[in-house]
Amino acid sequence: MISIVCPVCKEECEHQVLREAAELVVQCSECGQVHRIPKPPEPEILTIKAIVSRETESMVCSVEMLDDETVSLGDQIAAECGDEVFGVEVTGIEVGARRVRHAKAGKVTTLWTRGIEQVVVKASIHTGRTTLPLYQTAEGEDEFVVGETYTFGGRRIRISHIKLRDGPVMRKEGWKTVARRVKRIYGYLDRGYDRR
Repeated sequence: MISIVCPVCKEECEHQVLREAAELVVQCSECGQVHRIPKPPEPEILTIKAIVSRETESMVCSVEMLDDETVSLGDQIAAECGDEVFGVEVTGIEVGARRVRHAKAGKVTTLWTRGIEQVVVKASIHTGRTTLPLYQTAEGEDEFVVGETYTFGGRRIRISHIKLRDGPVMRKEGWKTVARRVKRIYGYLDRGYDRR
């Protein structure tokens, strides 16, 4: 579902995506009108340099964010340090030579962060027209089950498969693992009204 202006209703309302090609074929949920719209550009996923301080050491790591996403002091996000992913809190944001309280990801040159004790689980969620990177803090022993629904970044998602840090991809419904073993979760938005 996307929210756009309907040419019949003349106001912004929800539309169901019927087909994706060079253009999208969509149907208005209010009046039922089917029409074509230009395919919206997918937001770019940026890799931003992040300095992670953990107790007595600091490491140069990276953070993935959408180019139009806003990051603010105090945000809790995931930082990748080689094969490890750490939950971090943003303590400083550099935009060029300036330090700011918040900025769009596309303008950030370096994030200064500190490690936090919980694990941050990363997820790539397919919405039908784009893929969203989402993050969720969890205790290391929290379980994630293929086929189950969870809340990530304020969105309900259903897990389709899980890539483990130290093993294969788990695809079979009902298979489960703990948060500290998850490299990345893959899934799609869970919309109650789409269920059959």
